[in-house]
Amino acid sequence: MKKLMKNNLSTTAIALLLLCAAELPGRSEVQYAGIAPNPAAAVQTIIDKRPVLHADGIKFGAYDPHGDFGAQANIATEALFLPWEDVDLETLRVADAYALARGRNLLITVEPWSWDVDWRLTSAQLRAKVLRGDYDVNMRSIAHMISELKSPVIVRWGQEMEDKSGRFSWSGWSPQDYITAYKRMMDIVRQEAPGTELMWSPKGEPGLQAYYPGDDYVDLVGLSVFGLQRYDELAYNEHRTFSEALKQGYDLVAGYGKPIWVAELGYEGGDAYIRPWIETATLKQSAFPNLQEVVYFNDRDVHAWPFDLGRPDWRVVENLDSN
Repeated sequence: MKKLMKNNLSTTAIALLLLCAAELPGRSEVQYAGIAPNPAAAVQTIIDKRPVLHADGIKFGAYDPHGDFGAQANIATEALFLPWEDVDLETLRVADAYALARGRNLLITVEPWSWDVDWRLTSAQLRAKVLRGDYDVNMRSIAHMISELKSPVIVRWGQEMEDKSGRFSWSGWSPQDYITAYKRMMDIVRQEAPGTELMWSPKGEPGLQAYYPGDDYVDLVGLSVFGLQRYDELAYNEHRTFSEALKQGYDLVAGYGKPIWVAELGYEGGDAYIRPWIETATLKQSAFPNLQEVVYFNDRDVHAWPFDLGRPDWRVVENLDSN
């Protein structure tokens, strides 16, 4: 059983609660012809691809288990991921101290499963247990710990619920079941940790509106936006910019009138592909007036991507461990 124990982790790893590297099966996909591979176009000489932070731009945060943003100023949010099973919640105190010392908020994504694939329930089993209240104690323990933290906290529960790829056990539930579960968990957060902000976080796919829990249960909306050059070539037959990748999800949620975040951002490819992402991710754009913050996912993806593309490495600096 995977446990995150304080005495077995480095300070940075404890503070940021490293994601496990367990892979789930990739979704099946039609093998589009796409753009023929061009090795020259995929060459990346940029050695640090962190987004440019514009003086009057969008706020920026990071999920940063490697500490690449540890000494950087103007980081508004420290993001971390937390399973609600098999975790030592005392590590949240260290994450809190890390964020507090840097003047950052905490964005805590609570994933309703175990990171140990051998202990995971099926989607149907998880749904039944959550709706029955079997996991109330897990959420209450997390929320009680949050109430003792000193940093401002945002809770993001059960992200990307409308995704049908099979990536998450809670994705693809009927909208009403998901909404009931989401409200149940966020009610517990409100009871135990008043003042905590609530983030509803779809992936940005068509159909997400059916999962909206109502204005009373959403302080912020968080979307996921990733750019992978070869995937764009195969799936879209073109190279997408950050703005193009964001537009679909943004347009689907803008009508709620809530502040919008990119709760997970990543990009990988050749110089010509990633440079526009680097330069525009935090740039204020008239097309996205409600966009308030983008949060970079500074690690290798946990899951394999379609088209046998493996697990992209979104890290802003070269990850020697993956070579």
